[in-house]
Amino acid sequence: MPKLETYKKQAKLLVRWHREGNFSIGGRIRQLARYRTLSDREALALKFPLTEAQEIIALEAGCASWAELKASTEAAPPTSEQPETQDTAVASAKPVLYVADVDASATFYRDQLGFRIDFLHGNPPFYGSVARDGASLHLKLVDEPVFAADAAEREGLIMAFIDTPNVRELYAEYRAADAEIVQKLTKQAWGGTDFIVRDPDGNAIAFVG
Repeated sequence: MPKLETYKKQAKLLVRWHREGNFSIGGRIRQLARYRTLSDREALALKFPLTEAQEIIALEAGCASWAELKASTEAAPPTSEQPETQDTAVASAKPVLYVADVDASATFYRDQLGFRIDFLHGNPPFYGSVARDGASLHLKLVDEPVFAADAAEREGLIMAFIDTPNVRELYAEYRAADAEIVQKLTKQAWGGTDFIVRDPDGNAIAFVG
């Protein structure tokens, strides 16, 4: 549960919004039974002291009154004593590449870069996925370029980074496959070694070891 100071700030913010004539506050004022039938304009015409704002914040926090909210926050154990939230680990990321032809793009990743085609949706396909080992890329159909002409190449935009433990072997494989390698295998100042491949839609994919 947030600290009482957080709730106090929320209540003061409600008062400020009411004073500024922010119509979004009308629905929150109507949470109080005595104001349930008011219109937004009528809600803004009310006198709206801090105590009423605190009452609303308490209701939104699941308490019957500000006094109950205050007591519950004071009784809550310090943050360090709260049980740790479980199952919050991030499992994986799937970059989405914008392409002019999903079927052709999936074929390129399969035949030239050694990916498998996981799925293609639509006929003709408008969305798909390709994967190689633990790396997965999603392909989304777009009818016009997402970036201005040559912007991705000019700005050196990287659409996906793929961790590659055997980066040198993969580089040799892609050279043999005649893939468009726009950055040769390079030892970087930050310690890694990488190379960059560009697909037919201009998406630059960095393979990093």
